[in-house]
Amino acid sequence: MITTDLAPDLVRGVIELVPGEHGLVPHRLPARARAQGDGQILMAEAQPSGVRVVVRTRATVLELDTLRTRVGYVGLPLRPDGVYDLHVDGELVAQGATSGGKELRLDPTTGVARTEPGPAGTVRFAGLPDRDKLVELWLPHTEITELVALRTDAPVSPAPCGGRRVWLHHGSSISHGSNAASPSTTWPALAAAAGGVELVNLGFGGSALLDPFVARTLRDTPADLISIKVGINLVNADLLRRRALGPALHGFLDTIREGRPTTPVLLVSAILCPIHEDTPGPGAVDLADDGTMTFRATGDPADVATGRLTLRVVRDEIARVAAARIPDDPHLHHLDGLALYGEADAAARPLPDRLHPDPATHRLIAQRFAAHAFAPGGPFGPSGPSGPFGP
Repeated sequence: MITTDLAPDLVRGVIELVPGEHGLVPHRLPARARAQGDGQILMAEAQPSGVRVVVRTRATVLELDTLRTRVGYVGLPLRPDGVYDLHVDGELVAQGATSGGKELRLDPTTGVARTEPGPAGTVRFAGLPDRDKLVELWLPHTEITELVALRTDAPVSPAPCGGRRVWLHHGSSISHGSNAASPSTTWPALAAAAGGVELVNLGFGGSALLDPFVARTLRDTPADLISIKVGINLVNADLLRRRALGPALHGFLDTIREGRPTTPVLLVSAILCPIHEDTPGPGAVDLADDGTMTFRATGDPADVATGRLTLRVVRDEIARVAAARIPDDPHLHHLDGLALYGEADAAARPLPDRLHPDPATHRLIAQRFAAHAFAPGGPFGPSGPSGPFGP
């Protein structure tokens, strides 16, 4: 077996690779942004949603050593093992998991987190086609993952992007991949495959909050296409009022335009979430004995009159900001999230935990997003820049 250094040219979908205890830790925010974030976004951005090891090789065996960190709640079972998706020439051919690793236990009553150490583990794939091929190994989107060692039975080399455009997407836990079956079947990953683009996923569970350091990351990260999907965290975190939302969104977009004046930007509002359509946050979690979580809204609908946010209010504000800017910014586009998942969809396939879509609904959202965004004449359609990093 040949051991290959895990250099940045072998890892895609990442903002920074940082030395860890045993190898390299993928981060989806740069160091400056991480220094300004709180514990929630730091945990989310360290979970490598959309990050994959990509090589060209004739290898028939591939092994990846990683040191994972699994997250769970005190007194409850840990989340299931994270899934690794192996693609060969664009097709999902195998899945695997690793063992060992650290355990991060959160106390939901106090907010205190405790980490227990553990050993590195190995995910192994054998029987791959004995020919030159493109191999993509998608890392688990639910586990913090330190890359320790890559071994194959034939040499590997970096794989060129083939002129594909880079799509930089920011969103909430739904974009991060909550309740998706695996890392390459989150809705952004599926939409990227349908659109033939390279994904950099800045979906952060609980943390699509119009943070200025995220706007600067979107501004400074090379990309041909940018999308921003916001709404649900603005409501369930209960951090803003209606008066502040419009200026905050304008400022977020202004920051991006400082460095990306003509890059296509698609602004997307939240999909339907019945618990928060007319009831403000904050959101709360109900934990069952088996570790199952469901979500509920705890605000008072009467407080909407005083400026508290609901999803209906946020969608209206996003549409208003988009309408005000688009006449002077022809590269800005708006998509109502209800076109991705609306009332009829909620009746047919309700959100299982009342907040996040199930795997089949991730696929539905991806299909609808791709049909809108990447179609001829769409905001990310083939008439746009050819990449890389067009305008």
